[in-house]
Amino acid sequence: MRPLYLTNTLTRSKELFKPIHEGRVGMYVCGPTVYGDAHLGHARPGVTYDVLFRLLKYLGYKVRYVRNITDVGHLEHDADEGEDKIAKKARLEQLEPMEVVQYYTERYHEAMRQLNVESPSIEPRASGHIIEQIEAIKKILEAGYAYESNGSIYFDVRKYNRDHHYGVLSGRTLEATLEGTRSLDGQGDKHAPYDFALWKKAEPQHIMRWPSPWGEGFPGWHLECSVMGAKYLGEEFDIHGGGMDLMFPHHECEIAQNVASRGTQGVHYWVHNNMITIGGQKMGKSLGNFITLPQLFSGDHKLLAQAYTPMTIRFFILQAHYRGTLDFSNDALQAAEKGYKRLMQAWRDLGSIPAGSRSDVEGKALSSEVLAIIDAVMDALCDDLNTPIAIAHLFDAVKLINGGKLAPGDKVALKVFFDEVVGGVLGLKDEEAGASGKAEKALDGVMSLVLEARKKAREEKNWAESDRIRDTLSSFGITVKDTKEGATWTLE
Repeated sequence: MRPLYLTNTLTRSKELFKPIHEGRVGMYVCGPTVYGDAHLGHARPGVTYDVLFRLLKYLGYKVRYVRNITDVGHLEHDADEGEDKIAKKARLEQLEPMEVVQYYTERYHEAMRQLNVESPSIEPRASGHIIEQIEAIKKILEAGYAYESNGSIYFDVRKYNRDHHYGVLSGRTLEATLEGTRSLDGQGDKHAPYDFALWKKAEPQHIMRWPSPWGEGFPGWHLECSVMGAKYLGEEFDIHGGGMDLMFPHHECEIAQNVASRGTQGVHYWVHNNMITIGGQKMGKSLGNFITLPQLFSGDHKLLAQAYTPMTIRFFILQAHYRGTLDFSNDALQAAEKGYKRLMQAWRDLGSIPAGSRSDVEGKALSSEVLAIIDAVMDALCDDLNTPIAIAHLFDAVKLINGGKLAPGDKVALKVFFDEVVGGVLGLKDEEAGASGKAEKALDGVMSLVLEARKKAREEKNWAESDRIRDTLSSFGITVKDTKEGATWTLE
């Protein structure tokens, strides 16, 4: 198995990935808060961790991929104060909160489907794990790292920091955290501004509320991932992913909760993708540069010069390393569109694979040039998921394909590699093929069966049957040619 290296946010170093359990990987990724359409900021982690999920499986691991849905506890002003985002949407639109959740969850799933993002193994919702969150709070209280205040439960960061290290993930000190903490109404319930809510007392107007030992309320935003990660992956698991903006406070708080409730940080590799900017600025509704995925796909936004297909967006995301900032512009997307189309055309030019050839690739002698490209692509993908370098090496293959001088074995090898890596690991689809692509795939399948039948006839020295199949195909405009590599066919 080819070794995989990941940059671990916790140690700030590139490490050889070693799963806790041999051959099996547990991966948890923070999913969306579903109160609006998915946007570019959702697309990047969606695609990034989809490629990691696909790559791990391609390398031979059995992966349990958990991606949560936040449907309660994420507040408007900050993690602890303000109105619940989903409850606010429900109030404004006169809907039940779960109607909002269901509608936008389906919209999110559709956007991910269009981007060819595979479904996770498990997709839990925060509201479905209230009991588990209450039990975790009890453990933190028993350990002495939380306190009750006016019906709410807060994590005691100062006390925790005396025994452990609050800031181990982000590198922040408690003093720096205090300087960056805003003073907001309602924080008088806390012992210190940097303490964070584990359970919030529900005010009379608050829609989403559950009974608890401390009165009716709802869980804090940070707690859900600690609880659901442990439930579905165990108290210790391999990879936790999410956007870089979640490193502090969300993931920092997760570590503190994990240590306080079960004595372990819980996660072995913290992986964070960077943000997408527009004109060098972070996306935001207040700046007027907020673009949803449906708007990108339709072109219906003042900042868009045209509509962009889902695969153009996916290719655009893959052109930058996941830990680097990715700046959106029409020029960048149009360049991505050209690159994507060029790669797809080369893939199509490789044609169909002769019957029986796919299983024979490993035993064939390939040119050093093709072998070098295949190794370079895989080395890049296994080097901290370096998709831009992998794509650069794929374009080396495109040059060979366009040169038209590939030996039959090299052509088959590249076709198999493109199928498995461009289509499989990178998750790119040929959008231009459309219905014709489906028909071509069906024809490939039928021809494989027909040529297998002809191969069997030739092995049995039934030359009459072999010739009958060849001549019948010829009458349909399909020419069969016998080569050392096996039978090939072309459609006139």
